[in-house]
Amino acid sequence: MWCQRLAWLLGARRGSSGQRWPWLPQHHRAVLAVPARGHPTAPASPSCAWQLHRDHLELSYGSTVMRLDFVWLRDHCRSASCYNAKTRQRSLDTASVDLAIRPRAVRVDGSTLFLTWPDGHVTRYGLEWLARNSYEGQKQQVMHPRILWNAEIYQQAQVPSVDCRRFLETDEGLKEFLQNFLLYGIAFVENVTPTKEDTEILAERISIIRETIYGRMWYFTSDFSRGDTAYTKLALDRHTDTTYFQEPCGIQVFHCLKHEGTGGRTLLVDGFHAAEQLRRQAPEHFELLARVPLRHEYVENVGGCHNHMIGVGPVLNVYPWNSELYLIRYNNYDRAVINTVPHEVVRRWYHAHRALTAELRRPHNELWVKLKPGKALFVDNWRVLHGREAFTGYRQLCGCYLTRDDVLNTARLLGLQA
Repeated sequence: MWCQRLAWLLGARRGSSGQRWPWLPQHHRAVLAVPARGHPTAPASPSCAWQLHRDHLELSYGSTVMRLDFVWLRDHCRSASCYNAKTRQRSLDTASVDLAIRPRAVRVDGSTLFLTWPDGHVTRYGLEWLARNSYEGQKQQVMHPRILWNAEIYQQAQVPSVDCRRFLETDEGLKEFLQNFLLYGIAFVENVTPTKEDTEILAERISIIRETIYGRMWYFTSDFSRGDTAYTKLALDRHTDTTYFQEPCGIQVFHCLKHEGTGGRTLLVDGFHAAEQLRRQAPEHFELLARVPLRHEYVENVGGCHNHMIGVGPVLNVYPWNSELYLIRYNNYDRAVINTVPHEVVRRWYHAHRALTAELRRPHNELWVKLKPGKALFVDNWRVLHGREAFTGYRQLCGCYLTRDDVLNTARLLGLQA
């Protein structure tokens, strides 16, 4: 079942080859590969039919049936007077378009739709472009291809770490790292010099470092220098960071510089895998967790650190047009008083939260890794929950948060879907 989902997510249904991911095990690549059937021939053009309605054009192209509002069709015109192809920005003043506009003439010629407007302006659309960019087309698309995993799936995939020099000095190494990261939400770089300065150079290879109330690059020990349980030797349950920010930090970097003691393994859990299990088993719980907003709060008065942060949002965040999960905000330590949920909903919310928590805590979903000097870990904080077991002795980590937009920007510039 999960292999079928993997093939769909990575685009096998659109003809992409498993050889694009040579590091995947053979039994994974077999799912992604598209077998050849005879001699290659030119694909048949999809059938097209259209019908005018009072305020929209109904267009059937291949298997996609689109309902395109006339205002939308006029607003998205890509003619030179309406759209600057050089900057890829709209020139047309949307507010100037008559909301009752209707085309004077409509025709389809080959793979192009032509609309002539009352003032004589002609708009041209490629049918493939419309099928891809219509609401109906987007409902069938995945914004961020991913492989959902539990511990067994991740371990069987044998996703390799990327060598530090290859990561820093070659686009191929950087692209491999980012592909791993985008698919799994975690990725490792090996042979990093165990200093804060070298970790900073590593982080800046893919993103602008996001400076927060914790600074730009931080050292992390059990000295309770900040008002946070993380600055102790206690075990930490699975959670995402900065849930008390209006926009939680996108990526977190961890690098263990020194540990003279025992314990301290890092726990990683794919929150999206757990959430999708919940959606399949109890869709009403998933829907409630995606709808009800909560407050998360961080109050700190330790030494010279004085902060009071509040972030508001549901536990699960989905794109409304295709219900694709894009962010999980889960931190039982920082969840504030629940006062945004009415009485008739609050008990149902607790049931839903308990069901998600049970899934997140299933032992087969837990990936335990021992961080060591020289091995840096990048974590998608919008997807993967992290925690740790209690430890003894002196343990020092450094790290930082990265801006999500810049990481995705770097990936897209390397030709990855992000």
